[in-house]
Amino acid sequence: MSTTATLVSVQEFLRLSDKPAFEFQNGILRQKPLPTWKHSLLQARIAHLLMSGQPEILAGSELTVRVRPGRYLVPDVAAQWRAQIQDPYPTEPIPLCVEVLSPDDRLSEAIAKGKEYHEWGVPMVWIIDPDQRLAWEFAAAQPVLPVSPLGPITAPGLRIQLPELFTILD
Repeated sequence: MSTTATLVSVQEFLRLSDKPAFEFQNGILRQKPLPTWKHSLLQARIAHLLMSGQPEILAGSELTVRVRPGRYLVPDVAAQWRAQIQDPYPTEPIPLCVEVLSPDDRLSEAIAKGKEYHEWGVPMVWIIDPDQRLAWEFAAAQPVLPVSPLGPITAPGLRIQLPELFTILD
């Protein structure tokens, strides 16, 4: 991932029309890796599966979240209880952030980003690798745990079966 040399204000960052392609830290824009078809399909599938049969959950992709003043991240998928929606973007912790690895991503970078979500107060982070069809659960104050390829990936009140998730890639 690259960083631009131009400093921008928070207000300028929040007005960017291409904001989902960037994250923001203290005036510096950091470009996110460009998503692939697999990445995009999994984002949509995760959001759909999280909301299926659970009207109290909203899930969406590329939502800007403010993890602390001067620091904005863009999880690939964010899940929020409908009754606690924060508009236009969350500034208080949400129940789940999901990172879908792009070919240029490293697992270690996704874990570092997960730690930032935890510091903000997010209890669970999922990391999904579409190419290897692997997933990890990363709970706050816990190690990153691989999920069985046949098992569910879970968060408090949320659950997706990995085989059902990855069918979109077939």
